[in-house]
Amino acid sequence: MKDSAPQTVYLADYAAPGWLVDSVHLTFRLDPETTRVVSRIAFRPNPEGTQDRFYLDGENLKLIGATIDGQPVTPEITATGLTCPVPDGPFVWEADVEIAPAANTALDGLYMSGGMYCTQCEAEGFRKITYYPDRPDVMGIFSVRIEGDMPVLLSNGNPVASGDGWAEWHDPWPKPAYLFALVAGDLVAHSDRFTTTEGRDVALNIWVRPGDLDKCAFGMAALKASMVWDEQVYGRAYDLDLFNIVAVDDFNMGAMENKGLNIFNSSCVLAKSDTSTDADFERIEAIIAHEYFHNWTGNRITCRDWFQLCLKEGLTVFRDQTFTGDLRGHAVKRIDDALTLRARQFREDAGPLAHPVRPASFVEINNFYTATVYEKGAELVGMLKRLVGDDGYRAALTLYFDRHDGQAATIEDWLQCFTDATGRDLTQFALWYAQAGTPQITVTDDFVDGTYHLTLAQMTPPTPGQPDKQPLHIPVAVGLLAPDGSEVVPTRMLEMTQARQTYTFADLAARPIPSVLRDFSAPVILNHTQSAADRGVLLAHDSDPFNRWEAGRMLARDVLLAAVRDGKAPDPAYLDGLRATLTDDQLHPAFRARILALPSEQDVADALVRAGETPDPERIHSARRQVRQAIATALDAQMDAVFATMQVPGPYDPRAEDAGRRTLSNTVLSYLTLLDAGHRAAAQYEGADNMTQQIAALDCLLDIGAGQEALAAFRAQWQGDRLVMDKWFGLQIARSDPAETVTRAESLTRDPAFDWKNPNRFRSVFGALAGHMAGFHRQDGAGYDLLADWLIKLDPLNPQTTARMVTAFDAMARYDATRQELMRAALTRIARTPNLSRDTTEMVARILG
Repeated sequence: MKDSAPQTVYLADYAAPGWLVDSVHLTFRLDPETTRVVSRIAFRPNPEGTQDRFYLDGENLKLIGATIDGQPVTPEITATGLTCPVPDGPFVWEADVEIAPAANTALDGLYMSGGMYCTQCEAEGFRKITYYPDRPDVMGIFSVRIEGDMPVLLSNGNPVASGDGWAEWHDPWPKPAYLFALVAGDLVAHSDRFTTTEGRDVALNIWVRPGDLDKCAFGMAALKASMVWDEQVYGRAYDLDLFNIVAVDDFNMGAMENKGLNIFNSSCVLAKSDTSTDADFERIEAIIAHEYFHNWTGNRITCRDWFQLCLKEGLTVFRDQTFTGDLRGHAVKRIDDALTLRARQFREDAGPLAHPVRPASFVEINNFYTATVYEKGAELVGMLKRLVGDDGYRAALTLYFDRHDGQAATIEDWLQCFTDATGRDLTQFALWYAQAGTPQITVTDDFVDGTYHLTLAQMTPPTPGQPDKQPLHIPVAVGLLAPDGSEVVPTRMLEMTQARQTYTFADLAARPIPSVLRDFSAPVILNHTQSAADRGVLLAHDSDPFNRWEAGRMLARDVLLAAVRDGKAPDPAYLDGLRATLTDDQLHPAFRARILALPSEQDVADALVRAGETPDPERIHSARRQVRQAIATALDAQMDAVFATMQVPGPYDPRAEDAGRRTLSNTVLSYLTLLDAGHRAAAQYEGADNMTQQIAALDCLLDIGAGQEALAAFRAQWQGDRLVMDKWFGLQIARSDPAETVTRAESLTRDPAFDWKNPNRFRSVFGALAGHMAGFHRQDGAGYDLLADWLIKLDPLNPQTTARMVTAFDAMARYDATRQELMRAALTRIARTPNLSRDTTEMVARILG
């Protein structure tokens, strides 16, 4: 059945459901082609409901029969659901439907992955399982019976009975349908136990295919650490007798927080030193924490409607970011979070896909699982915490949990808890949730007779549908340094509420050097013209680690811009600053590595666009390589010494200290390889006993056009490991010469190991292609055409992945007219594809404007 015509859904049109659900009983008789789902649902009228027509969502379902209170009924069925006359009071609805999991390539609803049954119901997948009011504000208690020939049969909640070929589950906590989960397959479990602060003995399992059992220990340790942290920091204990995680190969997202039965993309839970990098371990740790933390911020308290998605996602991202910071160091974590926000969310805000943290409308909700909702949503929670202080934040969160447990809440509910707990008026702050775009703060200052005036002016550029913006409530953390680097004014939190404000600092002996937006206190772009000398002082002495890094990054950005514009070599003062940072043993190795890492090509393009210039991807690529070569030449001796001292002895350990040393040594190796024809990298590749060192060495070799022999050896060694092979595919494209990038990507699509129907494998090739700025944006448009060809091919099978990959074109307007015309032609070709999905249609239309 084809998708129905796209319909826009508006927040302003929200209406409370006409009927509520008390209980749901589901029976699954599993079969790849003809699974039967029998539902028995107890409905009752909602006294606060405003809908007078009984309607159940349902897509791609074959209705066998339906009854109300045992009497057969004949509903009116459409492509998206059914309607039926119902009694005035409570009643029991029963339906028998047939679905075909093996044919469900969209990986939404009940589908199959390598012979295993699996579900994904967020946001609107449950309607592909049975007829139901598939909306988050309808919550019920679920009981599930699974009948099938698989040895492991799992669902939400606690197991209540089982036998040969069947199992029954009961979840005592009311939940919306999007949190329903079912898994059935030939699986084995890595098991453990955890005792909560309330004395509950919880059985823990990570379910995997038999060959992956040796990759579960780290994930289990991360889960237990998350449970301890949530008890200690937020006072939230787990509330079931069992917590299951299942690793699935075919999964559109990273993971899903279904109550008691989390389903994970295999790449986000399986970890082992010889197959996973330090970055993989940290990412897995964070994602496991994120999904576990959802038990309270998402499950026990869910969102009233999908416009409130940031209520659960922004808060939970903030919680997992804080968790990682507590475990691995807040300074480096804050830098990494800012880099992610700037690379993904700032780009989103600057283009045709800009939308508020809480959008006012959508066509396809799957398209709003975005960096704005997640990462910017987390930044809003962080700003609230800065505005009300640690004690106020704890009081507000305690009130939020007490007041809204078991409810489907809104942003207004969330902010009211802060107002009631702290007395703060957050009316203006609420604009952050409604107003799209990245605010820009321009800094000017003057110093007269010992008094320093710091003036901040805020402006948010126009975005689609929002040409005019109001001033926001912005916390701006500021400190002042003396010319010798000593701190004369410690961090002070300034609260901007007007378009332009001036702050005064008196009784200063000399003109200070301002350190503005410490700890990246708000998700804004700072326009602050500072001399290289002042930035050098901040780089050497700022007590705020983030702004110390930021000063070095701004120096590096200016060096790169000079190289792009005029081919200039790096300023000797910048090189001296890098040398001092590199050799400062008092700094954490991971922090030194972040200082040494140059801004990306995308960062340089962003800076050129803000300066009113049109970026040339190939020129940027060449200039960045030129600067890297100059840095390597100038710091050769120091880098050689650091490389030797940063080697980690003994067996591999993913802990932060060892990972930091490896990060610094591999960053240095990437520079040294430019000078030594890859001798050190080749030696590291041959001697590596962990994936971090092995793939870093291979990356360095490919970067200089070498490493083909190592690449072949890598494939021979790891061709049986699907996750490592994803790295093999992506790395070749990421490190290819721009002139060869498209050809390399096209050739890899013909590789026997390229399974384009698997989201991870598809992204490993085409995500890498889109991320290679100079290669993707070739002047002849070959990159655009190749991606468009494959998106047209993928859309009928997997609309969600297709729609997300279309965002590769969202920066179209920043490039020259020729590239814009070629991108527009590729998008138009996608748009004209017959029967294009709702997901992709919406994204293409928004990018084309």
